[in-house]
Amino acid sequence: MKSMWGIGAASGYTRLAAAALLAAMAAGCASPSEGVLVPVSAAAPPGAAQVDMLAATTRQRSADPGVVFNGERGDAVSFEEIAVSIPPNRAVGSVQWPRPGAADPSRDFAAVSLTALSPRDVAAWVGRHAAKSGRVLVFVHGYNTRFESSVFNFAQFVHDMGTDAAPVLFSWPSRGRLIDYNYDRESANFSRSDLASLLSTAAKSPNVKDIVVVAHSMGAWLTVEALRQIALEHGRVPAKISNLILASPDLDIDVFRRQVAEMGPDRPLITIFVSRHDRALALSSLIAGGVTRVGAVDLTRPENVAELESAPGIVVLDLSALQTSDRLNHSKFATSPDVVRLLGDRLIAGQQIGAADIGAGAAAQAVGNVVAAPIVLFTGVLGN
Repeated sequence: MKSMWGIGAASGYTRLAAAALLAAMAAGCASPSEGVLVPVSAAAPPGAAQVDMLAATTRQRSADPGVVFNGERGDAVSFEEIAVSIPPNRAVGSVQWPRPGAADPSRDFAAVSLTALSPRDVAAWVGRHAAKSGRVLVFVHGYNTRFESSVFNFAQFVHDMGTDAAPVLFSWPSRGRLIDYNYDRESANFSRSDLASLLSTAAKSPNVKDIVVVAHSMGAWLTVEALRQIALEHGRVPAKISNLILASPDLDIDVFRRQVAEMGPDRPLITIFVSRHDRALALSSLIAGGVTRVGAVDLTRPENVAELESAPGIVVLDLSALQTSDRLNHSKFATSPDVVRLLGDRLIAGQQIGAADIGAGAAAQAVGNVVAAPIVLFTGVLGN
């Protein structure tokens, strides 16, 4: 049995527990309604906010104007400028879903406008929106995510962080169905060259000084593969890509080690959010033959902590003890107000998280009882 991250054959309990999650995940991963991206005509009320984003997608364009892009694979990458209105008086980390064709900006998230862009317009959009801060935030969603889910969830994330980075969504062809795990996985592979191209284009803009990439779940596989591809083709990851944040990454640790090594020494700082109680990754582990995913590593095991501490460099934040509204424990990075603010104040601002950011007491618990603190900091690196 391998040591680091506690990899090995899944126990019978884990297999049964993961299988029992199917019904709960079917209800908890996707958006509650489809066809909600029809732009509203009603004016936003006082106190409402607006997020303007660029969406790059390898999905197929839909004939339904409320869907915009479906879960099938497109012939080429498409670009869309999207404005989302966010209602006032809402809890941080929450999305108020509208009914199809009946969004009310006073209480719902609502599409304000959608404008198709040509590939030649992309560099200008990035440069224009990054001109003030020089910073770009690229988000890559995970498995079982429809297009409208990726748009509204990213808008929530951007707004709640309060960052001034130009928001760019990369949405790949997920069907948004629990049973399509393998289809989604192949769609992630299908999309990696397009994500690599998008990141390279952003890095070439003279107005862009810094790029932070946040990838969730299966999107972490796609993102790390895209960065690896850039490094292999060009000799290194562009220096402007300073931070890579992997939230609940659905990654085999052995593959991840190899991917990181092949990025070379000139790679971004990597921050990983993990939770050993991640119910979605329990199912992924079952599908993957019982191999623990990076995002579900158990850092209560002293051997895992020792191995991590012996290689300083990568930052791992254990959110296992953090309580949020996410019943699957798979999206704590976006649903916890504390984590969202931490991301906005530090990582998206191009800075590294340290013990002072989460409290020295929390960091001090790393080798002892990690459950005593809601967020526990570990530092280390996967060797070259």
